[in-house]
Amino acid sequence: MSLAWRLALRDLKAGGRGLWLLALCLFLGTAALAGIGSLSASILGALDAQSHIMLGGDLEMRVSQRLATVEESAAFATAGTTSETVRMRAMAQPVAAGAPVLVTLKAVDAAWPLVGRFALQPGATTARPHGLQAAIAPALADRMGLHVGDAIRIGTARLTVIGIVASEPDHLGEGFSLGPLVLVDMAGLQATGLVQPGSLYDTRYRLRLPPGTDAAALGERFTARFPSAGWTAHTPDAAAGNLRQGIAQLGQFLLLVGLAALAIAGVGIGSGVSAYLAGKTRTIATLKVLGARSGTIAAMILAQLGIVAGSSTLLGLLLGAFVPAIVTAMVGDALPVPPRLGLYPEPLLVAGGLGLLVALLFSLPALARARSVPAATLLRGVLAAARRPSWQIVVGMAALLAILVALAVLTASDRAIALGFVGATGALVLLLWLIGLALRFALARLPKPRRPLPRLALANLYRPGAPTDRLILALGLGFSLFVALAVIDTSLSSEMRGAAPAKAPRFFAIDLQPEDAATFHAAVTHAAPGARIEAVPSLRGAIVALKGVRVADMKTLPDGAWILKGDRTITWSATLPPRNAITAGRWWPADYHGPPLVSMEDKAAQTLGLKVGDVITVSVLGVEVPARIAALRKVDWSGLGLNFALVFSPGYIEEAPHGLLASVYAAPDRDGAIALAVANALPSVSLIRTGDIIGQIGTLLGQIALAIRAAAAVTVAAGIVVLVGAVTASGQARRYDIAVLKLLGASRRQVLIGQAIEYALLSALLTGVALAIGGLGGWYVVVHVFSLPWAPDVGVVAATLAVSIAMTLGVGLLGSLPSLATRPAATLREG
Repeated sequence: MSLAWRLALRDLKAGGRGLWLLALCLFLGTAALAGIGSLSASILGALDAQSHIMLGGDLEMRVSQRLATVEESAAFATAGTTSETVRMRAMAQPVAAGAPVLVTLKAVDAAWPLVGRFALQPGATTARPHGLQAAIAPALADRMGLHVGDAIRIGTARLTVIGIVASEPDHLGEGFSLGPLVLVDMAGLQATGLVQPGSLYDTRYRLRLPPGTDAAALGERFTARFPSAGWTAHTPDAAAGNLRQGIAQLGQFLLLVGLAALAIAGVGIGSGVSAYLAGKTRTIATLKVLGARSGTIAAMILAQLGIVAGSSTLLGLLLGAFVPAIVTAMVGDALPVPPRLGLYPEPLLVAGGLGLLVALLFSLPALARARSVPAATLLRGVLAAARRPSWQIVVGMAALLAILVALAVLTASDRAIALGFVGATGALVLLLWLIGLALRFALARLPKPRRPLPRLALANLYRPGAPTDRLILALGLGFSLFVALAVIDTSLSSEMRGAAPAKAPRFFAIDLQPEDAATFHAAVTHAAPGARIEAVPSLRGAIVALKGVRVADMKTLPDGAWILKGDRTITWSATLPPRNAITAGRWWPADYHGPPLVSMEDKAAQTLGLKVGDVITVSVLGVEVPARIAALRKVDWSGLGLNFALVFSPGYIEEAPHGLLASVYAAPDRDGAIALAVANALPSVSLIRTGDIIGQIGTLLGQIALAIRAAAAVTVAAGIVVLVGAVTASGQARRYDIAVLKLLGASRRQVLIGQAIEYALLSALLTGVALAIGGLGGWYVVVHVFSLPWAPDVGVVAATLAVSIAMTLGVGLLGSLPSLATRPAATLREG
């Protein structure tokens, strides 16, 4: 065993407790990164493992508002085993008694499911529904008090409940759903009478292909063979695509929060190592006097740091690896898909590498100072002037920083955001360091207060050896991150509380036929006198070409081009719809009946690079309709009223079979009466309660807020530890100051008041910085990452800062108590 290694082990046994700050900071940072990465990887792994089951086959061909033609069905059947499903919204009402409930009606053929297993709970009368039978979701059974053998009415059909669904293999791949499931076969769907011209429904054909078939290429051939039919192809890789994208984006954001926690922990590591090595002054001096070389001392210290850093990193990685299992046990039911438990090496290796790089990067300056100072200087005491690091140390730190940035960026799912975050963090650290220098420079030149305690507090901030720069860096990073997290959390909470605008409709009505509009109006106004109804024609269409270029031929779609993904609900109007404002072009005349014109939402047009005069082609029920953009509109989506990204001019588009969409504005206490009246008068019309939409949004935002608060807890813990470390790092120097003050007659109370003024001044000076930096960071996340309104709670943000300042004062004063208890003579003899 080498001499340096033996010295390191002996010294650790004797006084290694001084490295607790390094250990705790590194443990928190690596545990946060490893846990977030492992949880994200386990959920994405579960999605990958179940992709064929979620899709329902090897390939899915999807179309809206119609069934496949004979030619299309034959083409699908030739490629492989085929299953057909139809999915739409409907109203279900108990035959015995009770209010109608919005449900998702799903009709399947005999071949469904091609993959996976459909099962009912024990007590079912048959294995699957046939004819006038239905299987219902547990949520519907609980809500309506239904049991096996009970009857429900959907449309014009009376269906008998034959069982409660226990397993629906493809439910995750079905997409967003407002109501609980009711499963029927094709005969049951036909009996309801809900499929009519203009009804809103999706038809999906799942194919199980022979081994070795390229599903993506086959889907492209189908869409090319039927170019105007409105088909979209989906492969297992894209199954639950929105869910996958959402989890990946949230995981990316949480990883950035973890990187911020690690950056703050790095400041704590630097402070902790500096304090530890300052306490080892006599040990290092003695070794040098006895003939130890600087390289031997550096190797000894590196061995100590390596042992502590390695152990802390391994413990953090161990905790991070178990995070998926812990989350599954605690809140597994709240997750969209149960994580696939297992060991995921990649996030663990990345977290461990980042943690060790940060530890080495922030420890290197203190290590270099201890290595380079001569023994004679060390024996003079800890307050000797510090030397600037050598160019070799500067180059080494630059290389470590480059490796750290490269690892953080190259392993991120969104490298542009990660690079921007790393750059912003580096800029923030540099800004805070410059603020520290400027503050010391400015305070030294300010007029000195006459009263001794404020004068002493100011002097402590700019005197030689003052830890002002380290404190500003630690407090500035911590305060800014606390403010950013408070802004994000309160904006999410505000969105959840205010998701229901005061002027929002109570219901949306779909599958309303034009000839039933009068009946619908009479039923609603009878149940709720004074109710206001807005009704517009609607049908589904997909944009298939932009300025003559087919969407299918585009190699990549522009970021944020949601309007090109699948079918959109479109309408037509002779006049500008309410809640819309023209931003470019002009509206067509009310009596216009020329070639089709269209108005597009301005943000969607900007994303696609479109302007007034450009031509887009929309496929409507298999017919391609080219239309010139006549106007761009700013749409107010906040009121939840009837709004559309595409509005056509009347005329040609009206000839397509269509239905009506209606919104109902009424008093909240008339919800039940309206739903019952419409169900009795028009069983085929589905009412979507606004509260159900808001509930889905609130649930999603609540899950995001919970994840952010969990990550914030780790970050806050790291910030507290760093604050303690910054105070600890300056403790030895403060011990001498306190000893001198006590010799000059200062009381403990006066010393504490002076230090309280010092920390209060620092906190007050950093409050504005934290509000500006943290507020800007929180705004970017809320507006550009989550696409939510900017609505922070000023009171909560102020309270967060107040608690941070109080915590700073408390930690700073508590850190001074041991120094107050020491005798001045003993402290001065040590120097």
